[in-house]
Parts: sequence; structure tokens; C-alpha cells
Amino acid sequence: MSGRKIKEKDLLRNNSVTFLLNSREFKAIEAYCKKYKVKNRSKFMREAVLTEVLKKFDEDYPSLFEFEKPNLFVK
Repeated sequence: MSGRKIKEKDLLRNNSVTFLLNSREFKAIEAYCKKYKVKNRSKFMREAVLTEVLKKFDEDYPSLFEFEKPNLFVK
């Protein structure tokens, strides 16, 4: 049971990210959320950003002929 609690603690969202939008970008986000009935904008933004990040990681993954293995999570 303690292993499960450690995993849950690792998934807590303790880090904040803030960014600014211009008026057009903000209106576009508002219109999208209204049209598609997005209730949780934070979740929507997080999923949109992480989807793009993971897609890029997948595209950049080394091919059969590349020798260096990427280590994305090293400080």
C-alpha cells in the first residue's frame, strides 16, 4: 500500500506555469472552450501542451541508425 501512496505523491501538481496571451489568442481559446464545452481550462491547456511535447519527443526518437540514446530527464 505504501508504494501506491508514493506514486500518488509523485503525481501531485505542485509546479505552476504561467504564460500570457494576446487578445486574439485569448478570444480563440475562449471560443474553443465555449464551442467544445471545455469545463476545465487548466486540464485542457495541460493536455494540449503535453500532447505536443510527447508528439515531438516521439518524432525525435532516434532511428535504427542513430547511436546516441536521448536522456530527456537528466538535469
